[in-house]
Amino acid sequence: MTQSDELRKQVERQVRRMKKAERERPTLLGQTVYIGTLGLLLVLPVVAGAYLGQWIDSLASEYSSRWTVSLILVGVMIGAINVYLFVRE
Repeated sequence: MTQSDELRKQVERQVRRMKKAERERPTLLGQTVYIGTLGLLLVLPVVAGAYLGQWIDSLASEYSSRWTVSLILVGVMIGAINVYLFVRE
């Protein structure tokens, strides 16, 4: 097999990949749903942590905001991990 044959096959393979990428381009609706899913994956753990922390703080009135702030930070970390794992797929 000559070098020109290898080059031709490589170019043909790249052309097929480019045509496939052009056909499978995501639509505006698909991109909107994807971004919305990412937002929910990030925000829901933060909100859940805030509500859970507020409930725990209401049970123990001596520590006014310690649990709320801590669980919000845990929610941010969990949300970031969720987004990372979702994007990685």
